[in-house]
Amino acid sequence: MPKIIIFIFTVLFTSTSFAAWEQPELGYQLSKIAKPVPAPNFRLEDMDENKYDFSEYRGQVVLLNFWASWCPPCKREMPSMERVYQNHQGDDFTVLAINQMENDDLIFNFTGELDVQPTFDILLDTDSKVSLAYGVRGLPTTYLIDKKGHIRYRAVGGREFDHPEVEKIIEALMKE
Repeated sequence: MPKIIIFIFTVLFTSTSFAAWEQPELGYQLSKIAKPVPAPNFRLEDMDENKYDFSEYRGQVVLLNFWASWCPPCKREMPSMERVYQNHQGDDFTVLAINQMENDDLIFNFTGELDVQPTFDILLDTDSKVSLAYGVRGLPTTYLIDKKGHIRYRAVGGREFDHPEVEKIIEALMKE
């Protein structure tokens, strides 16, 4: 009997169907907010203790992403966040990635394991007050915020942020 159980586990955990289940494709759909609401203001620090006040991003479209290093979809979507950030350098667009309750060393190690180093700002929500203000219920959660500071779109779960459909939304918000 134990050999059968070992065989079943071996087949399950090495099969491509299990691997596909473990790593579902990232989506690209964003949920439009029917009645845009003001994005809560916040003040957070990055790993170098630089302070960031969200109100300073008025006039820009902001992709605001809540994440943690233990979250597989968070890791998988980071490269697309970097690509969309690079695609719009110099435009009225930025990416802010807000880490949930992790220390500098853990975040530094996490970003060091990525294929592409993020150049967008990574902020620390050490007590989760910002995620609570935004109503984050799961990670990753992302908001697209317009130039006036209103939440216009939301996504829960991993996304390909440089997908053409997402790029269209970002570009439309930048034109407003």
